Amino acid sequence: MNDGRDPADIARQLADLRQQHRDLDLAVDGLKHAPVRDELALTRLKKRRLQLKDCIARLESSLIPDEPA
Repeated sequence: MNDGRDPADIARQLADLRQQHRDLDLAVDGLKHAPVRDELALTRLKKRRLQLKDCIARLESSLIPDEPA
């Protein structure tokens, strides 16, 4: 499934996405423990975090070579 992109570029992109995911984890955790919870903001952060997780999974699978049938 590698669409011609360099594996090193994909690895860099993965590292960036993982960092963004960790940052969102911290933000979600902070909002969960805030004295006044902003449920809308919390929901948006969780949705973005899930999108990043899906993107990370797609990129990781693109690094796995296709097996011959």
